[in-house]
Amino acid sequence: MDFSGTWKVYSEENLEEFLKVIGAPDMVVKMRKDVKPELVIEQNGRDFTCTMKTPFCSRVNCFTVGKESEICALDGRKVKCTVREEDGKLICETSKFTSVREIQGDEMIDTITAGSVTFISRSKRV
Repeated sequence: MDFSGTWKVYSEENLEEFLKVIGAPDMVVKMRKDVKPELVIEQNGRDFTCTMKTPFCSRVNCFTVGKESEICALDGRKVKCTVREEDGKLICETSKFTSVREIQGDEMIDTITAGSVTFISRSKRV
């Protein structure tokens, strides 16, 4: 599956609850809840560079499928994970959350679960 491209988030469900569950500072929750980020994904085989852009900041995560990496979570903290690919989906499991990124039709869906809270983000290619 080719995730490359620029993606604009148009829908987010349970973002505020999710950020609180993972322990994000109140300032991050307040700033992030009204912003729909842009995601730029560069894929070269199994190597990925994912940039999340908002008016407040940009975050870049680089990883190779199957190798341990350090990524920056939505709350800004660094976590270690190994991203794997299953059935065209990118799956990242950390001690704090599990993330599943997939493409369905013309949209990219990110489903991130921490405890009993699931955050769902939907994006379209720009």
